[in-house]
Amino acid sequence: MNSADLVFRRADDADAVDIANVWLRSFTAALPTVRRAHGDDEVRDWFTYVVVPQYETWIAVAEGSVAGLLVLDGGELEQLYLDPSWRGRGVGDRFVDLAKRQRPEGLGLWTFQVNGSAQRFYERHGFTAVERTDGLRNEEHEPDVRYVWQPQV
Repeated sequence: MNSADLVFRRADDADAVDIANVWLRSFTAALPTVRRAHGDDEVRDWFTYVVVPQYETWIAVAEGSVAGLLVLDGGELEQLYLDPSWRGRGVGDRFVDLAKRQRPEGLGLWTFQVNGSAQRFYERHGFTAVERTDGLRNEEHEPDVRYVWQPQV
């Protein structure tokens, strides 16, 4: 199955645990050296009681399974995670395009400095690094980098 077979839609409450499980698998695969600030059950609760009900949460679904997630909060791209089996198949590209359509005035995001593949991905999509921090402001205490995207005028 390729990314053309995916259905992109807004998440609902029934999707929250599946979304959290994708986030957990993706975080573990993409960021093996980053200490997670919360346990698995706390992450599932966060998606169930905070993320899905309070933020604009989108999912890509293939044959009833969540392949990836995108969370927008105002002008912030808060989360973009793919199930590891879907990485490199164009799903992230489609999520970024969706985010830009939803926020044509521009977007900002944070990613960890150790996540070179995410930085290259966002730079390919027109995001520019504007700030680097020591990580003391995030729960993982991991150095991070701020990216912004502004539409061409």
